[in-house]
Amino acid sequence: MDLKELAANALAQNKKAALLVGAAGVALLGFGLGYKYMRKPEKAVRVGVVSQILIHPLKSGKAVPVSVAECQKMGLKAGELEDRHWLVVTEEGNMVTARQEPRLVLVSLSCQGGYAALNGPDMEELKFPVKQPENLILDCRVFSNDIQGRDCGDKASHWLTTFLGGEKTFRLVHYEPHMKPRRPAESEPLFPQFEVAYPDYGPIMLLSEASVQDLSSKLDQEVTTERFRPSIVIGDCEPFDEDSWEELQIGSVRLQRVMSCGRCILTTVDPETGVMSRKEPLETLKSYRLCKPSEKHIYKKAPLFGQLHTVKKTGVLHVGEEVYKIIR
Repeated sequence: MDLKELAANALAQNKKAALLVGAAGVALLGFGLGYKYMRKPEKAVRVGVVSQILIHPLKSGKAVPVSVAECQKMGLKAGELEDRHWLVVTEEGNMVTARQEPRLVLVSLSCQGGYAALNGPDMEELKFPVKQPENLILDCRVFSNDIQGRDCGDKASHWLTTFLGGEKTFRLVHYEPHMKPRRPAESEPLFPQFEVAYPDYGPIMLLSEASVQDLSSKLDQEVTTERFRPSIVIGDCEPFDEDSWEELQIGSVRLQRVMSCGRCILTTVDPETGVMSRKEPLETLKSYRLCKPSEKHIYKKAPLFGQLHTVKKTGVLHVGEEVYKIIR
């Protein structure tokens, strides 16, 4: 084959390749346009307004109300405070909550300037560095999941042990960014790919003021939203409207509902006194907020109050922002 024939063959093959690439490009363009027009358009319907943003730095500890918070994949963050990134544990590393030690609800943990501070009734404030790289990393257990935590030192341990009665030794641990997060899916299959630090299940718990007021109207003594430990409280809506909000847009933040929040004996701890009644408001909730029979394998006998969400799109939340339900 001479040089002319070689050149002619090469040109023919290049033309074929170009045609194939062009055809593939047209097909991809057509698929992209088709997908665009096949997607159902979104409709945003106003359903309420953010009335409170609450961060619980210490699991089972006091809430810190804030007006602005970052809504991250693992929960809320405001300044140096991150939701449920601190945990009280036994010497064996098992989690301790207000279910076992009701007075934990009276403990506040704050952070400023690289220092954490513990406060509680009749106790002197204890300050200690947030970062203590020389301290041990403890293997802890939250429900059936293993997770690590940096020990916060003997002074914090002594403070908590004294405040909680002194009969058992307690330690405080802090979740750090390099540690492996928990996957609640290992104990809760409805959270397929979620990662959290020390929350029970999801990164965000949402509750409406109206639902709390509805419950209070059935009780001898009113309850507040703080008793139910939500992350975001919604106002200007009807009781239990939040049960039907599958997807929400709040400013730049997009939330996806995963499941209802099944309630336990922790709701019977008064956040103002740290006393557990073991009865109300749990008994009243059980009288009208049980799940459907088809959902008993998920919630069992726990009454439902509030909704657990995952963070589909991160952003910043502000008190006073309007809340929109996304409909497709």
